[in-house]
Amino acid sequence: MDQLIKQLEKNNIKFKEYLYFAPYFRKRWEDAFVHHLNESEKEKLYLYGDRYYCGYLWHVFSNERKSHFVKTAANKAFDMKTKPKCYVFHQRLPEVLLIERANTLKATYFEQEEDVYIVDEHFTWTYVVTHESDFGPYYSEADYLN
Repeated sequence: MDQLIKQLEKNNIKFKEYLYFAPYFRKRWEDAFVHHLNESEKEKLYLYGDRYYCGYLWHVFSNERKSHFVKTAANKAFDMKTKPKCYVFHQRLPEVLLIERANTLKATYFEQEEDVYIVDEHFTWTYVVTHESDFGPYYSEADYLN
């Protein structure tokens, strides 16, 4: 997260950091983008847990269980999206960043991040950068509005 914070500061993008809120945001992300799967299906995707693939929410995309854009199309979708306010959180870190006036955010700002999730304030869309060079980045929209 330090690299991202430096990138935001370098580009004069204001943000607030909240410690220990990430578990709540991961659950909200799951509710918005993986609600269509039952617990057994989530287990088969290694969506969470510490077995095998260590549990990553983005497995819903890499296992083709949720519609999404990938790679260049994902970057373009994210860059084109109107972003008045968004949240940034990682798969394993406890902090969450709130970025207001986030329209200037670009996909390139997240190139050095791993397992980072960006969502709008209502969790209607997400942009995800993974730690695997063969997977992601991903962009997807929720099937419903929160």
